[in-house]
Amino acid sequence: MNRSQTLWTDKSKSLIKELHSELCLNNKNWHLLRKNPDRRAAELLISAISQISQGGNKNDVISLMEQAIKWIKNEVQDPGCGSH
Repeated sequence: MNRSQTLWTDKSKSLIKELHSELCLNNKNWHLLRKNPDRRAAELLISAISQISQGGNKNDVISLMEQAIKWIKNEVQDPGCGSH
């Protein structure tokens, strides 16, 4: 049994996955939410939590968190859709 299996119950992993699915931007809500810094930060943070719970690469987790901080500080913006 690896470390992530002992730290995270099936229920916690399921809840993380459910929240990740709920917060991720998709084809239906992209245009509505893509410029919202709080929503973008939340999406990145739940992605980092998901990586942690799955024993993911620590550098990937750090990158996700750093990008979330940039959204929170309004240091980044969505460049928009160039195709329309």
